[in-house]
Amino acid sequence: MKRNIPLILAFITGILVVISEFIPHRPFSMMITTLQDWFMIISGFAILLGQISLFQSNLARIKAREEGWYFYLAGLISFCLMLGFGLLWGTQEFKGLAGHGSNVQNWLGNKPFDYLFEYAYMPLSATLFSLLAFFIASAAYRAFIIRSFESNLLMITAVIVILGRTSFGGMLTSWLPENLKFWHLPNLSDFIMEFPNSAAQRAIMISAALGIIGSSLRIILGIERSYLGGDK
Repeated sequence: MKRNIPLILAFITGILVVISEFIPHRPFSMMITTLQDWFMIISGFAILLGQISLFQSNLARIKAREEGWYFYLAGLISFCLMLGFGLLWGTQEFKGLAGHGSNVQNWLGNKPFDYLFEYAYMPLSATLFSLLAFFIASAAYRAFIIRSFESNLLMITAVIVILGRTSFGGMLTSWLPENLKFWHLPNLSDFIMEFPNSAAQRAIMISAALGIIGSSLRIILGIERSYLGGDK
């Protein structure tokens, strides 16, 4: 019975959401609004549970002195600082438990939460994405190794797009006459990005949408039960 009730609720909720997409009128519109409000409430509790889980898992690793435990300690301290500053003085738009903290704002030039977000979190994020660029370059090199017709096509297309996005690419084909303007690398790069690339992206999006529909139907019909903690 404990497993049948969630299955029934998932089925009813899924059917209501599907119907509301085709009949966006009362009473389905009101039901969907209520369900969306419930979803936001449940999401709030889910975020809270996630924060508690994050705190407990990091604390357990620090106590066990696992390899790299100081990274977990840094993450835990950062988590506590951001949470504490957010609760005490809030963000730029909202006040916290201690108000807006005018004295603190005058000293830092901003609220502590926004200050750390702008001058600590954002530079760290930029650094992380900069490091990811090297991994992307490594993966691209492995993908561009010429082994088949598809890899040849990928390599040629990538070279055209990369050169077409630089001034050097424009210089390479600047000698071509006006009637061959299409073959200028910048124009050829724009054509590839606008037509073949857009068509491929749409095909991927359609495939992803079909996959989402299939997964949703499996959940609504009770075939997929992993969200209940198992298949039994």
